[in-house]
Order: sequence, then C-alpha cells, then structure tokens
Amino acid sequence: MSALKDVDQLSEAEASAEHARLARELAGHDRAYYQNDAPKISDAAYDALRRKIEAIEARFPQFVDLFSPTQRVGAAPSGKFGEIRHAVPMLSLGNAFNDEDVADFVGRIRRFLGLGEDAVVAITAEPKIDGLSASLRYEKGRLVHGATRGDGQTGEDVTQNLLTLDDIPQTLPAGDWPDVVEVRGEVYMSHADFAALNQRQAEAGKDAYKNPRNAAAGSLRQIDPKMTAQRPLRFFAYAWGDVSAPLSDTQMGAVARLGEMGFPINPLMARCESVEALLAVYRDIEAQRAGLGYDIDGVVYKADRLDWQERLGFVARAPRWAIAHKFPAEQASTVLEAIDIQVGRTGALTPVARLTPVTVGGVVVTNATLHNQDEIERKDIRIGDTVVIQRAGDVIPQVVRVVDADRPDRGAPFEFPTDCPVCGSQALREHDAKTGKLDAIRRCTGGLVCGAQLKERLKHFVSRKAFDIEGLGTKQVEAFQEEGLVREPADIFTLKARNAAGAIVPPLQERDGFGETSIGNLFASIEDRRAIALARFLNALGIRHVGENTAALFARTYGSWPLFRAAAENLADETVRADMLGIDGIGNAAVEALDQYFTEAHNREVLDHLEAELTIEDAEAVANDSPVAGKTVVFTGALERMTRDEAKAKAQSLGAKVAGSVSGKTDYLVAGPGAGSKAKKAAELGVTTLTEDEWFVLIGE
Repeated sequence: MSALKDVDQLSEAEASAEHARLARELAGHDRAYYQNDAPKISDAAYDALRRKIEAIEARFPQFVDLFSPTQRVGAAPSGKFGEIRHAVPMLSLGNAFNDEDVADFVGRIRRFLGLGEDAVVAITAEPKIDGLSASLRYEKGRLVHGATRGDGQTGEDVTQNLLTLDDIPQTLPAGDWPDVVEVRGEVYMSHADFAALNQRQAEAGKDAYKNPRNAAAGSLRQIDPKMTAQRPLRFFAYAWGDVSAPLSDTQMGAVARLGEMGFPINPLMARCESVEALLAVYRDIEAQRAGLGYDIDGVVYKADRLDWQERLGFVARAPRWAIAHKFPAEQASTVLEAIDIQVGRTGALTPVARLTPVTVGGVVVTNATLHNQDEIERKDIRIGDTVVIQRAGDVIPQVVRVVDADRPDRGAPFEFPTDCPVCGSQALREHDAKTGKLDAIRRCTGGLVCGAQLKERLKHFVSRKAFDIEGLGTKQVEAFQEEGLVREPADIFTLKARNAAGAIVPPLQERDGFGETSIGNLFASIEDRRAIALARFLNALGIRHVGENTAALFARTYGSWPLFRAAAENLADETVRADMLGIDGIGNAAVEALDQYFTEAHNREVLDHLEAELTIEDAEAVANDSPVAGKTVVFTGALERMTRDEAKAKAQSLGAKVAGSVSGKTDYLVAGPGAGSKAKKAAELGVTTLTEDEWFVLIGE
C-alpha cells in the first residue's frame, strides 16, 4: 500500500521498505542500462523512480549510505573489460522538469555564492546527448587510454574500441595543450546510421536494436574492436576531467579549446545571462529536436565561470553547478474510475485517482496522485472523466488534465469530504496566519482517536530510527492496535506485565504466529528499549514537522527531556518561543506544531504515561576537539570571505551550534560589515563579538 502514498504520508517502516524496494529496482535497471545496454523502462519512468527514492531520502536521511542509488553513478564495470580508475570522478546530473526548477537552479547558485540580484550569472546551455559517456586521457598529446563512465569512480577500458571512431584522434594536433588532459563526451549513433545498422541486422537474421543509445553502447562495448570498427559511432566532446593546466576560465572557453584540439563540439551550445534566455534556448533546441539527426533527451545547464564551479562543488552524486532540464515525460489517456481518500499518519487526507490500467513508458499505471482538494477543483476532475496522465518527476503518476470535460453525460463535481473517512472526526484545513490562506491539505482532527493515525503513529514509534523494537513490525502493530491491546505507545511497555497477569486472553504465546520463544524475544526487545536517546524519543513521537533532523536539533540544543518539555509546554511565553525560533534550522512550522501538540491534554497524558515507563537519556555532547565545539554561534552582516551558507556549514562541521538570533546563550557573534541590531544586542548581553578574520583565527584557518 505504501507505493500509493505520497512520501510525506509514509511511516518510517513503510519508507524503509519502499526505499529498499526502489534501491533493488534501480540497481537492476542500472545493470540493464549500463552493463547490458538493454534498458527495461523508459528514461521518464527511471527518473520517476529516482525522484521517489530521492524524496524518501530527503525526508529520511538515515537511509542514505554508500550503497544508495543516489550515491552512485551508473553501474559497476561488467568484468568483460579491464578497469580504469578515473582520476576525477565522472558524476551524473540532477534533473529539472519545468521552468520553475530552472529558476530555482539559478537562484540556488546566487544564494550559495552570495550574489545580488543585479549580478550577472552566466550559464551555458547545450543539448543532452542520449548516448554512452566516455573519457579519453591524453598525455603529451597522445591518447593513453579511454574508458566508459562505469560507476563514476571506475570505468571499463575500451581504448582500442574508441580508437576506431573517426571523431577521436590518436594524437592531438600541434598546439599549446596541457601535458595531461582528459577529454570527456558522449559516444552516440545518428538516426540514419541506426536505421542502416538495423537494416543490416535484419538482413543477417539478427535482432534489431531498440534505439540508437542501445546500439551505440552495444557497439562500443564489443569484445573485438574490429566489430566496433564496423559500427558508425560518433563522438561529441563537452567536458574534461583531469588536466595538468586549466583549459580556460569559463565553460564556454574550455569547450572551444576542445574544438581546437580537433574534437567535435555541439554547435547548439550557447551562453545565457538570464533564466529567460536559458528557457528560450531550451525551447529552441526542443523545436529542433526531431531534425537534429541524433537523440537528445534534454538540455544541460552549467555555470560558465570555472571558479564558481569550484566554489559550488558537489552534493552526493551530482555537481551543484550543473543540471539537466529534461524534456516532458511520456503521457497517456485513460479513464478515472474512482477517487479514494487516504488518511496518513499526520491526519492528512490525500486523494488518489483509481484508473483503468494503461501503459506509460513501459510501466502499467493504475493509480495517480491528485495532490489535494484545490488541485481537484482547479482541474475540475470528476469520476468517469478521461484524463491525461504522465510519469514525470512525481512520486506516483499525476493527472495532467481532463480530455472530455464537455461531454453531456458528465458526472457531478467531486465533493471532498469534510469528515475523516476513518474515524468521522472533522477534517479541517489549517489557516496560515502569515499568508492569510488556507493550507492546501485537509487534516483529520481526531489525533490518537483516529484509527488511521494511531496505527501509523504506532508503526512510526517502533520503527528503525525511532524505538527500533525488533519483532514488533507492521503486522504485529496492526494486530495489537485493532484488538485494543495497544491503544497508545506506553501500552507497548506494559504488554509483558498484562500478559503475565492474565489480562490478555488468550495469552500472546498461544496465538498464531507466536510461541514461547518469539514472545520471549519480543518482550526482551521491548525491555531493551526502555532507555532511549532524547533525539530518538522526539522523532518517535511523530509530531508534525518534527522529523529526525529537527529532533536532533532540539536534542542538541536543550540537552535533556525535562528542559525540552518545559520549553514546548510554555511556547506562549514570547521569550521561550523566540529562543526556540532562534535555533538555526528550526522554523515557525515546527514550533507551531509543537505548540499544538503540547497544548492538547490527551497528548500530555500520553507523554506522562511514557515517562512512567521509560528513561529518556540526555543528549551526548558533541565529540569534537575544535575550539568552537558545543558553542553557539551567530553570523551577521555582509561576510566577505565566505557566504552565510558556507559559514554556517563550516561552523556546524566543527561541532558548533548555529543560531539565527542573539540571546544570553550565544557564545560568539561573527559580524561582517553592516552588522546592525544583532551586534548591538550582543554588546548589551556581553557576547563575544568577532570579525570575520578573528573567526578564522579562532577556528585555526
């Protein structure tokens, strides 16, 4: 059932299972695509899977490890060829799917580098070739080896095969080139050559290739270079890896140098100085797409200045300074048979369209998200409509529009329920005092009275990054909750006593699926969790907007459960609220959610019952020997040697707590030019104020 839910509706246990499923599926598709040159799904379908696992990891970062698909590129070498370790990793790119994503990309560059709105941010735009990535290493002008991308760190040695391409020289022409230069680009096959190849395949009684990308990849990775030489492969150069001297100070200039070396470069590459110009190039290339003679699946944008690229750096498997703007995903039409309302752990009512099954991009689709009440009303979606769906970057397929809105027998508009379909409690849309608007999500007010919320909250409570109670999985939680054995979290810790006292009939060890050993193990696991770290405990409560990261911030700041609870129960006090909002990374949404949670008497009773059963351990001090470990730091003014984001990231890496406002708990205020009220308040409170240079001296840099 978790695959039908939006990511923000998944419990941690469901998210863990879905993450594992997606990881397995993506690994299989990576092998099919990169090693076997025979993809099983479309690019759009693959992107949708990757976007879902990225969304899960954004909400549950504890799932990210070295084996996560988001931390690797491609697939490991197949073993058919020798291996070559890339001197500079060959990374992949993040994706943009609409104009807003492109504007966000440019905005992120501005914010990270601390650039004003009037500063020119030059970005290059070039077609994204749908082929096979390759890297060519030249030393003193001679090709010494060539490799596929592989897993980004290690590729396959296909040097002899690459030398069969007319576009790839064995030696560079005379010129002032670096002694070492790795030229990177894409091996591809033109549409005309692809058609001719498949004609020859048919005449020889062999299977045809599915598309030019598969044909190019299969041709380049032939064991016998003579076979590769018979295939009409081409090459576009667009990047570089290891170089002993800079090619240029801009992306545009460096690619031009590659052209001077004799490599084909794409004539459609352009330099733009605004989002509007980038989108104009994108639409122009998209319009030319059918007539280019080779496959492209989007447009790649890169920051033009190479010093900016270096400052922006990388995140996970992709650079911050580049992004791929994909062309629209495949679409299909089908009938919307019903609209179901799902109730999640936080009480959110989520509409899901039930569809007549249809294949989109090689995947059979039966459900699509409708997002919320406003979206249904805006698109005027009704049961019985024929709708266009697409597998774009969303978690599950989405409904784009209605096709037959003018049919005479069309049904009545869909009435979104105002009562929870599970418990019958009112389902309300919260009012945002800041914007004056209603929240897009309608939520059940039943809380722990609501079976849907209670069940999901209990699953979250026992999940891996919360209490992590072994033997108490989804099925057991559901069974215990449905039978009334566990009506609130504290009941978990009284199971053993109630079972021994005969209050549970029949005893748990006599039930199907249990036995003396399994029940003994379950009780032992529960007993092992009577002592729990503060951050885990806060995360386990399942309070809206208080996930693992936020819980960790609260734990580090307050240190103990009594101090945190005292603050959370007194948020009506302006000073207490201001102190909490001053924690860097804590926003108004989390504070409001805490206020609402601790204002409810039944929630406080739940906490009282838990306190009676548990030992909530104080947060451990940061294990860091830096001079600012454990200190609270505030940055203000116009920093000159680093942007605010860079400064905060550095301080946190040294074990410091970064706050957004000055208080009596602040240890250091780092003030750049133009520091105003924060500097004045720091002086009044006797907080140590440092210049930017003094800060670098303090941290030893």
